Amino acid sequence: MFTQQIIGLIVIAYFLIRLYSQKKKKQINANEFYFWLVFWLIAGSAVLLLKQIDLLVRNLGFTASGIDVLLYLAVVMLFYSVFRLRIRMARMEQDITKVVRKIAIKDENNN
Repeated sequence: MFTQQIIGLIVIAYFLIRLYSQKKKKQINANEFYFWLVFWLIAGSAVLLLKQIDLLVRNLGFTASGIDVLLYLAVVMLFYSVFRLRIRMARMEQDITKVVRKIAIKDENNN
């Protein structure tokens, strides 16, 4: 096993321990816990199977190494997550505006 793989697995183990700690302290709910647990287990599997991923990427005709392709996929996923969060925030802002308007109209009618 390469030094980078060992370091990667240590980092993933650290995040798994933190994840369990946050679940135990009830800082995250069960859905978040399972989402991140699966995420970090997949990341750990990718680190362990890096040579096989390199071979798969090469067989698919990509010139980059497996780790490069994983990095590209991670960046795409991050951009998609930011996009989804922005949409959710915009929807929440609209909902808050509606509630504030209703409260303001109700207060106006009571005075």
